[in-house]
Amino acid sequence: MKKILIIEDVDDIRENASELLELNDFEVLTAHSGEEGLNTLKNNPVDLILCDIVMPGMNGYKVLEEIRKNTDLAKIPFVYMSASVQENEKREALSMGIDGFIQKPFFEEDMLKVIKSALNKEH
Repeated sequence: MKKILIIEDVDDIRENASELLELNDFEVLTAHSGEEGLNTLKNNPVDLILCDIVMPGMNGYKVLEEIRKNTDLAKIPFVYMSASVQENEKREALSMGIDGFIQKPFFEEDMLKVIKSALNKEH
């Protein structure tokens, strides 16, 4: 069973995404902030990180930057979730080496397609 970490500051979105993934046979860990997400990764290896971009404190860009600096974590597939899908933000995220992008609000089939694609990429 693949393990996914969801880093999302909005409770409803985090809980909905978690439930959807669990119903589709994923093990899920959650964090409500970038800092909590990085701490969770210290003791819990995961197969994929699903992360919001706009969060108080450490935003999603900073989370990705910290993960990519750590050789143990750098190869974990990383997917952004965002309600903001301005093309310049999407291009910036893709240029940072993310493995996928999910627009909020998300549809189950779209989310699963992006996650499965990211999990199947060679790193």
